[in-house]
Amino acid sequence: MTSQPDELARQSAPDQKDLGHVDVALRSFGQPNSVASQFDFWNDSYEGRRLFSELLGTFFLVLVAVGGGMVNARFGGDAVPFGALVVAPALMVAAVILFMGTVSGAHLNPAVSVAFALRGDFPWKRVPAYIVAQFIGAILATMLLWALIGKQGDAGLTLPGAGISTTTAMLWELVLTTGLVSVILGTASGAQQIGPLAAIGVGSYIALAGLWGAPVSGASMNPARSIGPALVLGDWTSWWAYVAGPVAGAVVAVGFAYILRGRGGGRSGVGAAQGTLGVSWRIGPEPRP
Repeated sequence: MTSQPDELARQSAPDQKDLGHVDVALRSFGQPNSVASQFDFWNDSYEGRRLFSELLGTFFLVLVAVGGGMVNARFGGDAVPFGALVVAPALMVAAVILFMGTVSGAHLNPAVSVAFALRGDFPWKRVPAYIVAQFIGAILATMLLWALIGKQGDAGLTLPGAGISTTTAMLWELVLTTGLVSVILGTASGAQQIGPLAAIGVGSYIALAGLWGAPVSGASMNPARSIGPALVLGDWTSWWAYVAGPVAGAVVAVGFAYILRGRGGGRSGVGAAQGTLGVSWRIGPEPRP
């Protein structure tokens, strides 16, 4: 029969999870946020928020990127001018980085998640969940557009241009994505992925790449943006080019980053890839004076 003191001792003893959180707190005690965030990221209590951030951000991105083509097909080819078609997704990415880059790092793209992991700034064990969240966001955005304005043939898909082979489109996507991920890793190395410089740099690159690259391959640079609509609309034309090209481009960009800056993105790169939720942000309202 268990004695009462022993039972009370077991009830008051902290469990392993609590001890782990205490260990994290002690290791980061007295450190600035940029250091503490590397410990805080392993706090699983924030993972749901980070995944929702990736889902919501990718949803908004695909809503704009796919929506432009579907609106044109529904109301006429000039309803959304070509310039707006390619610039709107860039502006949306910039907005998402600004309003929730600190939550999840605002990857919004499986190729970016893979690149951050290859760079050593993001844990591989979190990559699958990020990619699933991104694909879910892309699928939900396409389904909403389909429900609101109907299926418009192949509108909204990223397809090779007239006379362009699937292989050429894949190589085109590889080159475009190499530039995009290079910009992302470069701005992250200065801790700007969670600030205005990343929003300007990444958004500007997407707009410029789209203006001259969209007629050839659609300038997707993002497997979730391409495969999500293909899954919903049931059109798998040239789909592999929009997976192989961006992923290969991300790998090349990581190699370029190693040549330019050496191994890893440093402390700022880790903070940019993972976000700073829970370090510079606190749950609940601010206390009143």
